[in-house]
Amino acid sequence: MARVKYRDSDIALVARMMRAEAEGEGQQGMLYVGNVIVNRAVADCLDFKDVRTIQQVIYQVQGGNYSFEAVQKGNLFYERARPTEKRLAKQVLDYWRQHPARYALWYFNPYAPCPPTWYGQPFTGQFKDHCFYEPAAGTCASVYS
Repeated sequence: MARVKYRDSDIALVARMMRAEAEGEGQQGMLYVGNVIVNRAVADCLDFKDVRTIQQVIYQVQGGNYSFEAVQKGNLFYERARPTEKRLAKQVLDYWRQHPARYALWYFNPYAPCPPTWYGQPFTGQFKDHCFYEPAAGTCASVYS
């Protein structure tokens, strides 16, 4: 059973976002970004209470900006999904989850050492340039299922 309900078009959408956000971090880095996308779709809490579909996650606007910078600024996001990224996207949509993004709802590249918290959420780990953060204890049980 898939981690989240999705359509065939969602595979390409996740693949494009994974590539746009983490191509420089290789397949592993792209899988971690995919984890965050799927986690946001299943998280019924915090900033993601009204976000249930992959499209809603990718195109979510917070504070007047898209949650994923690549939607606004990313040339790669608007290129056709490649077979390799589609395969990786299908993996995260179906089953793949690993630390440090296993339960993460946020990531970013601080261009410096990772801060211990980000918007009050605890740091879970780093992969190359991306720092990952999961919800504070007791705030989002749904992301752990």
